[in-house]
Amino acid sequence: MTSAGLPPPAAGGPLRGIVVLDLTRVVAGPYCTQMLADLGATVIKIENPQDPDYVRTFPPMVPGGGDAEARSGFFAQYNRHKFGITLDLKSPAGCELFLEMVGKADVLVENFRPGTMHKLGLGFEALHAVNPRLVFTAISGFGQTGPHASRPAFDNSAQAAGGLWSMNGTPGEPQRVGTIIGDLAASLYAAFGTLAALRQVEAGGLGQLVDISQQDSVFTLTENAVVNYTAAGTVAQPLGNDHPFVRPYGRYACADGHVFFGAYTDKFWQEACRAFQTPELASDPEIDTMAKRFDAQVYARRVRPIVEGWCAGRTKQQLEALASDRFPLSPIKTIDEVVADPHMAARHMLMTVDYGGSRSQVFASAVHLSGVPALDTARAPLVGEHNEAIYGDWLALAPQRIEQLRQDGVI
Repeated sequence: MTSAGLPPPAAGGPLRGIVVLDLTRVVAGPYCTQMLADLGATVIKIENPQDPDYVRTFPPMVPGGGDAEARSGFFAQYNRHKFGITLDLKSPAGCELFLEMVGKADVLVENFRPGTMHKLGLGFEALHAVNPRLVFTAISGFGQTGPHASRPAFDNSAQAAGGLWSMNGTPGEPQRVGTIIGDLAASLYAAFGTLAALRQVEAGGLGQLVDISQQDSVFTLTENAVVNYTAAGTVAQPLGNDHPFVRPYGRYACADGHVFFGAYTDKFWQEACRAFQTPELASDPEIDTMAKRFDAQVYARRVRPIVEGWCAGRTKQQLEALASDRFPLSPIKTIDEVVADPHMAARHMLMTVDYGGSRSQVFASAVHLSGVPALDTARAPLVGEHNEAIYGDWLALAPQRIEQLRQDGVI
């Protein structure tokens, strides 16, 4: 463990003692390190003193108590449990200080454009020479290798280049997925890859470069589109709310909105027929098997009108209660309905993050470990809030040196 001298992490968990240097900004990166922090890692968020993470200005800006200024709930959501310091990596003194931290850390996560760390003299080879056990996780739009590696990218770049945009939406109208799935998927893969590399280090191996591409990440989320093309030459197209071969399996209107109905197997179909008091449909010779209900013409002529009729006169709540645990049916809930869902409360999926006196309710960790209690509260760091603790206590820098670094604008 290399965390001696550091303040204890805000979260307990299996990664306690692992020190992560976090150079990331926005979401593709901060979400990765947030997940590591949720599991108990000591994550040190490093920001340029003159140019901190601009997500600190992203809405919603949540008012603080009393005279405390409003702070970004978006920043709080992705930077909870982290320690915050400032450091200018473009200055020689900043690079020297950073290398001192690298010598004592376990993981570095960065999401600069490929080549940036090398230009600073802080590429994988340079840091590996300082600390051979360091896991260097790099998140970028197109990866560290390949002809497009140096291209700038955003989430939409990954959705477009990874194929997902072309197959989402309604026929003839491809649409981006309604969340930053490229950023989020890359962060999830980065966390997974980082833990795999740490496992090798713990087994006596060396640290390595974990190369995560947003395009790669999105590409792996295209379900059966790749094998459909390579095996049959079929190019995926937007299908709206329909599934390419499973029916009934989609969105259906009800009295106060829409539900997802997915009782397509014979067992679930029969259960739905009984629940909706139409048991005779379970043995109807035209629609009594999955294969028959999968047929597009049979579905359009018989099955879809049946399901639409079942749902039309009932509310989302009534349909959910009727289906219960008998067959798949879920209300298509708005975010306010999800936040108020008692099941989410029972799963501890909401937590409060304090950020400079501003308190934001955000989603909690989706990783539930039986040996780690759920956390209901957390903190997000102010810019440079933990400079003294990290530089003074962990690196054991003399107060005079810290003051000089501050005066020189290095921290």
